[in-house]
Amino acid sequence: MKERESERKETDDNVSNELRLNKYIANTGLCSRRAADKLIEEGRVKVNGKVNTELGTKVTLNDKVVVDGNLLSTGERFYILINKPRNVICTTKDEKGRNAIVDLLPAKYQHLYPVGRLDRNTTGVILMTNDGVLTQNLLHPTKKIKKIYKAKIATRLTQFELDKLVSGIELEDGICSFDKIVELHEDNEFRYGIEIHSGKNRVIRRMFEAINNEVIKLDRVMFHTFDKKGIQKGMWRELTEKELKGLDVYLRTKK
Repeated sequence: MKERESERKETDDNVSNELRLNKYIANTGLCSRRAADKLIEEGRVKVNGKVNTELGTKVTLNDKVVVDGNLLSTGERFYILINKPRNVICTTKDEKGRNAIVDLLPAKYQHLYPVGRLDRNTTGVILMTNDGVLTQNLLHPTKKIKKIYKAKIATRLTQFELDKLVSGIELEDGICSFDKIVELHEDNEFRYGIEIHSGKNRVIRRMFEAINNEVIKLDRVMFHTFDKKGIQKGMWRELTEKELKGLDVYLRTKK
C-alpha cells in the first residue's frame, strides 16, 4: 500500500511540474510563447534528443530542451570567457570524438554553449553561457557586436585588395566586408589586424580566399569589449559583475 501511495505521489508530482513546451522555453527568457511556438513548428526544438513539432507537448524540469543546438536552462545563468586553442571545435559534444570546447570546462559548466563559433583552427576568445536571451542579442546583426582578429596570411595585400576587403566582397551568401584592416609589422610576416561585426561562418577565411590569398593563422583577440588578457590558451574565467552590467547597457541602447 505504501509503495503504491509513493508511486502515486511521484506521478502526481511529475504532473504538477509539467509545463507546456512553449512556456518552458519562454521561462528561460529566450523568447515569448508565440515565438516559441514558431521555433517548435519550424523543427528547431529538441526534447531529450528528438525533434519536437507538437505545440501541445508538455515537459518537466528534468527534460533536456535544446533550441538550435543550445541546451536551455531555467536555473542559474553563467558567463564564461575561454581562450580557445587550435584543434578544438565549438560544439557541446562531437560524435567523431574530437575535442569539444566544453571539455575545457569543469563539470559545473559543461552545460554551457558558445555564443557564435570559431572554426577548429581558429584560436582566441569566445563567450560561453546558458543565457538564451543574451545569446540571441549578441548574435543579432542589429547589435553590431565587434570582433577583432589577428590574421597571418600567405602574401602581402595590395592597397587595392585592402580597399576591396573594406568596401565589400561578393561571397556565396552575400556581400561581406571588414570594418577595418591594418597591416601589423611583426616578425617580417604578413600579419593584419581585422575588425568585423559579421558573424557568418568562416567569413574571414572565405574573404581572403576570394582574393586568392590564404589565412595561415587566425586568432580572435576581442569579442565586444572582452579580450583574452590573463587567460592562457585552453583556460577560462567568469565575467565580472561590472562586465555584465556594461554588456547589458550596450545591448539596451542598440535597438
